Amino acid sequence: MESISVFDIIKIGIGPSSSHTMGPWNAAKMFLDLVRRNHSLQDVKEVFVEFFGSLAKTGVGHGTDIAGMLGLSGENFRTIDTNKIDEKIEKIKSEQKINLGGEAWLPFIYGYHLILNKERSLDFHPNGMIFKVIFQNGKEFSQDYYSVGGGFVATKEDNSMEDRCVRTLYPCHHGSDILKYCEKLNLNKISDLVLLNEESWRTQEETRQKALEIWDNIKDCVYKSINKKGILPGGLNVTRRASEMNEKLLGTQIYKNKNEWFEMVKNEQKTFSSVTKWVSCFALAVNEENASFGRIITAPTNGASGVIPAVLMYAQTFTEFNSEEDIIRFLLVAGEIGTLFKKNATISAAMGGCQAEVGVSSAMAAAGLTEISGGTPGQVLMAAEIAMEHHLGLTCDPIGGLVQIPCIERNSMGAMKAITAASLALDGDPTKAKVSLDSVIKSMWETALDMNSKYKETSEGGLAVAVNVAEC
Repeated sequence: MESISVFDIIKIGIGPSSSHTMGPWNAAKMFLDLVRRNHSLQDVKEVFVEFFGSLAKTGVGHGTDIAGMLGLSGENFRTIDTNKIDEKIEKIKSEQKINLGGEAWLPFIYGYHLILNKERSLDFHPNGMIFKVIFQNGKEFSQDYYSVGGGFVATKEDNSMEDRCVRTLYPCHHGSDILKYCEKLNLNKISDLVLLNEESWRTQEETRQKALEIWDNIKDCVYKSINKKGILPGGLNVTRRASEMNEKLLGTQIYKNKNEWFEMVKNEQKTFSSVTKWVSCFALAVNEENASFGRIITAPTNGASGVIPAVLMYAQTFTEFNSEEDIIRFLLVAGEIGTLFKKNATISAAMGGCQAEVGVSSAMAAAGLTEISGGTPGQVLMAAEIAMEHHLGLTCDPIGGLVQIPCIERNSMGAMKAITAASLALDGDPTKAKVSLDSVIKSMWETALDMNSKYKETSEGGLAVAVNVAEC
C-alpha cells in the first residue's frame, strides 16, 4: 500500500468539484504529457474527450466539460485567473477551436470533440473518461482515465500513485499503525509522528511552511466570499448567504482588510449562538466560493471543502488553541486521517456517496481539533471515529447536478458534528470505545458498496429527484 502525503489530501484546488472538475483537469494534463512523450502536439490533427457515468450525468453542473476544455488548453487550475474562465470557455465554443496545450490550434466543436455520454459507464469506476488524438498521418492514440476522488486520477493499468510514492519511516496505513508507532516512539502527539513521516517528501520546515500556506489560502477564501453578494451560477438561483450572515454578526463594525476582519471576529462574543453562527458562516463562505469556480482548499474533496476551514477558523477565533503551531498540527493530523480513508475506503462521492466526502472531512476536522485541544492519540482517533459514525450512509444527491443544494449546508453540519465529536472524545476513554476508527472505515466502505448507485452523485435519486430540477 502506497504512502500518501497529507498535502495530497489537503491542497489548493478550484471549484466546484475535486472529482468532477480537478480530476478531469488533471487527466487532460496527464494525457497531453503522454502524447508529448513520443510526439509534438503540432503533429495532432484532432483531439477528443468523452466523459461517462457520473462525470457525464452531473458534468455540466460540476463543470466537467469546462475542466476538460481548459485542461486540454494547457491551463493550470492552481494559477488560472478564475475571473476569466467564462471568457476562455466562450471563446473556445464560439470560435470552435482549441489551442492544444497552448501549442497547436485545432478545430474543436462542443458536442462532437467533447461528449457527455450519460447512457454508458466504464467498468473500472463511475468517473470514467477517454481522451483520444488523431495525428496528421491518420494514426490514433487514446487513453482511459478515472477520477477516483479528491482530484486523484488513475488508469485501469495503474490505480496507484507509484510515480510519486515513497516509503515513509513509519508507514501508517491504519489507525492501529498510528497508535503502534506513537507508543513505540514514545510520542504524545500524532502530529509529531506525521511530521517525521512527511520528511520523506520535504524537510520539517518546508512542511510547516506548506501548512501555513494552506491556512493563508483558507483565510483568503473565507474573506473573499464573505464580501460577495448575489446569486450563485448554474441556474438554481441560490443566493449567497455568508455575506449577509457576516454583516448581521458584526453589526455596524467596519473593516478595511482581511486582518482587521479576522481580529473583529476573534473579539466577538463567545456565546453558543454566536459561535455556531460563525462556524456556519465560515463553512458556507468556502462552499459558496467553491460553487462559483473559486479557488479553495480541497480537503479531502471540493464538495466537502468547507468543513476543515470552518473548524480551523473556529479554533483560531474562539479557542485558546490558536497559535501557528496549532494550525500546523491541526492540518497534519487532519490530513493523516484523510489518507486512511483514501487507502482503505474512498473519498469519492461517485463511489461512496456524501459519507465519503463530508463524512471524511468531518472525521479529519474532529481529529485535528482534538489534537490541538490536548487529546491523546487514542482520543484523536476516537474523535474521527465518532464523526464518521454519524455520517454513515449519507447520500450524494445534488439538485440539478450542482454542488449547491444540499452540499453547501452539509458542510456547515459536518463542521458542527466535528466540533461535537472532538468534545465527546476529549471527555472519553478510548480503551472503553466499542468501535475503532479502522472498524468504522471498514463499515463505511461496506456501506459504499451496498449503496444504490442513484445515490452516488448521479442526480438520479434522493433530493435531486424529489425537487425535480433538470441539470443546469
